[in-house]
Formats: sequence, C-alpha cells, structure tokens
Amino acid sequence: MLKQRTIKELVRTTGVGLHSGRKVELTLRPAAPDTGIVFRRVDMDPIVAIPSSAEVVGDTRMASVLIKEQARVSTVEHIMSACAGLGIDNLVVDVTAEEIPIMDGSASSFVFLLQQAGVEEQPAPRKFIRVLKDVEVRQGTGAAEKWARLSPYDGFKLDFFIEFNHPAVDGTMQRATVDFGAINYVRDVARARTFGFMQDVESLRGMGLARGGSLENAIVMDEYRILNADGLRYEDEFVRHKILDAIGDLYLVGHPLLAGYTAHKSGHALNNDLLRALLAQPDAYEIVTFDSADNAPLSYSGQVAREWALS
Repeated sequence: MLKQRTIKELVRTTGVGLHSGRKVELTLRPAAPDTGIVFRRVDMDPIVAIPSSAEVVGDTRMASVLIKEQARVSTVEHIMSACAGLGIDNLVVDVTAEEIPIMDGSASSFVFLLQQAGVEEQPAPRKFIRVLKDVEVRQGTGAAEKWARLSPYDGFKLDFFIEFNHPAVDGTMQRATVDFGAINYVRDVARARTFGFMQDVESLRGMGLARGGSLENAIVMDEYRILNADGLRYEDEFVRHKILDAIGDLYLVGHPLLAGYTAHKSGHALNNDLLRALLAQPDAYEIVTFDSADNAPLSYSGQVAREWALS
C-alpha cells in the first residue's frame, strides 16, 4: 500500500512575512492520518485552525491567502509546494502572525525544515485525485489572455509559459516543463525564488503588500536588469518559480494530483479558479489509492527515495 506521510518530530524557525513585513514564528508538527495540511493561528485567542483547501482561499493578490472567520494565513504557496514536492500528506503548521515567513523567497528553507524533521509513513492509504477529463479556465482576451488547464495524465506534470516583456526576463527561458516522474523537486524546483520589479514596489506597499521584500528574499529588477549580485540560481528561474507556486497552489485541492497542468501567464487567482472548476465537476475526477508502489505512477512511487535522499 502507498501510505500517507507526516513528519517524525516538531521543528521550528523564525522569519519575516514578505507582504506584512512582520516577524513570524513557524512551528511544524506531526499530524494524524487524514488530517491534511492544517494552518493554526496560535497568536489568536482562541486559536483558529484553517485547513488547506481551495474553498477557503479568500484572497489571491500576490499570494494564496487562506481565510476563516476573522483569521488569515497568507503566502502559503511555498510551504505547500515543499509539502507536495516531498510527499507530506499530514502536517500542522503553527504561525504567530497572518503570513508564512518568506525565508529566501523559494521553497528551499521549508524543504530543509521538513527534511530536518524526517518523514514517517502512516497506517493509511495515500489518496490521489485523478483527473478524468480536461478542465480549463481562461481570463482576458488577446495579448492579455491568461489560461490554465488540467488534463488526464498518469503522473503529475506541469508545463508553464510566462510573458513579462522585460529585458531581464526575456533573456531567459520563458517556458519550462516539470514532470514529477523525471525530476528531483529538491534540486530542480525548490530553489527558484519569487521575483518583482522596483517600479512596482511603491504601489504594492501602498496596498499593504511587499513590505518585507528585499534582495535577500526575492529576485529584484529595475527597468533593464537583475539587481541581485548573485544573479539567477537556474537559467529559467523566473518560469521555474511560477511552477513552484503552481505546485503549492494546486496542492490546496487536498490531495496529490494525477494530472497534467498546462498554463499561460497563470497566477494564484487562476490556479484557484482551476481547482474550483475541477471540484465543481464530479465527473471530471475520482479519488484513488494504490495497493503497492509498483502500481503507482513513477511521479509518486519513488518520491520519498528521490527527494529525501538529499537530506
């Protein structure tokens, strides 16, 4: 049986929220089978627990934000991406502020934390959402059109194309494909950082966003070039980070996907729209388990050996 997984022991870290600029204490705890990924605002009285779910995403401005009652947890996509990449099904995430810390702008710090905690298999079958037919969402027209699609695929593959019309971005590869059956998430995806433009900073901060952004946690560009002294970590780091985000956004569906994801200029809002469109069509998916790793797609059958080997 392909089993559910959690972490072996509690781990902690501290960081700063990208948008709020506030100091955040983050604690990761093991969770029972079928718990899923649950975020808890432990700074509130009483504590508010928010399950990771497409239906509780209430804001998608520059991040995926979970909202329940008066509680918010923002910028969950990077830690969700790390959980998806490392095959973690059940986890409790305690935070002391309204935002997950940005760390270095990628998922690598969360990968390190999870690997530090260790992985533990649980006595329950791992559940997957198998997409049975194409589901697509579109926004805008002409040059402004954006779209995202889920298609049947025996595994998990993402194909993403970006278009920013900026010299620094145009000089890199703007399309990338990541197949979980062929790549190593830790090595090939997790280190891709978020990015932004200097000319947008003032307007974003006026909206209460990007207050904690810096060259330490993002790729920053002026009108012509990358300002970070160390340059890029991958030659296609811009589009690779969009894939990292999409992995995290899609994991908010509640289970690993058996699907192909294709997107053109998609973001948090369209990714969430795509999940809601999928869930609104009961004939478009099914929940499946695998009685042995031999019967599971390569994307997931060797996931622990492939990813945790780098710990």
